[in-house]
Amino acid sequence: MKIAILSTNKHLYSTQRLVETAMQRGHECIVMDHSKCYVGIQQGKPSIHYKGQNITDIDAIIPRIGASVTFYGSAIVRQFEVMGVISANHSQAITRSRDKLRCMQILSGAGLGLPTTGFARTASDVDDLINMVGGAPLVIKLLEGTQGIGVVLAETKKAASSVIEAFYGLGNNILIQEYIKEAKGTDIRAFVVDGKVVGAMKRTAKEGEFRSNLHRGGTAEIVKLTRKEKETAVAAAKAMGLTVAGVDMLPSDRGPLILEVNSSPGLEGIEKATHKDIASEIIKYLEVQYEIKQQLKPTIRRKVKKESTL
Repeated sequence: MKIAILSTNKHLYSTQRLVETAMQRGHECIVMDHSKCYVGIQQGKPSIHYKGQNITDIDAIIPRIGASVTFYGSAIVRQFEVMGVISANHSQAITRSRDKLRCMQILSGAGLGLPTTGFARTASDVDDLINMVGGAPLVIKLLEGTQGIGVVLAETKKAASSVIEAFYGLGNNILIQEYIKEAKGTDIRAFVVDGKVVGAMKRTAKEGEFRSNLHRGGTAEIVKLTRKEKETAVAAAKAMGLTVAGVDMLPSDRGPLILEVNSSPGLEGIEKATHKDIASEIIKYLEVQYEIKQQLKPTIRRKVKKESTL
């Protein structure tokens, strides 16, 4: 296969590992900056152009779409899909997961465990929102935040009201979320590929911090998931339509609670914590899909030939 990694930075650990693994498994692999791709839309002739070239020889793509270019990146993935190229994650699933509110709504509808969450548009609803999530302490999250940025722990109702009103005053969309104190600054990242958990780690916040993100100075270690945690992670990825997903969960007295489902989970933390070759699992998935596509080709050709004689 010829595989394209859609990434704006070829030097990132995840990008390099995917390229390295794909080549070790006998595939040709290139990195394409999706923010510099552009599309051509014609009747029956969809096309992708990159650096002045019409790209026609890509068999599969692995989207590594950053939050700042979700709309454009998803459009590029969608164009590849229209052209019949295999994708590790579908464009619609990427846009679903990137919208924190939409993600929570989908997971709630699927009956999966979540921290109680509120969403409103005006400061006049602050008191009821705070009561809805069980009062202070509570967590306030920017809808567009990533890697723990834009996440605030409000210890008191007064502090929560002030922060919420400040965010509203700046025109930001936010979620108000129940604080799970029994998690004690830890969460679990389960890495799901094609309907199975291929690795999991427990992340612990640094002293004085409640966010366990590795980008915020948290530490990671391998963890053995309970049956319920595995089932929750797999069900969350399925509900979002993601083949490759990082499912973040909080341990709680009422079972695992999903914080987020990430469509472009980083490989560095999970591979170093678990010593597992997660990149190979992603490439193997593409290999299976490519083989299925190759097996279907004769059937498709026979069907077209039969229809043309009618």
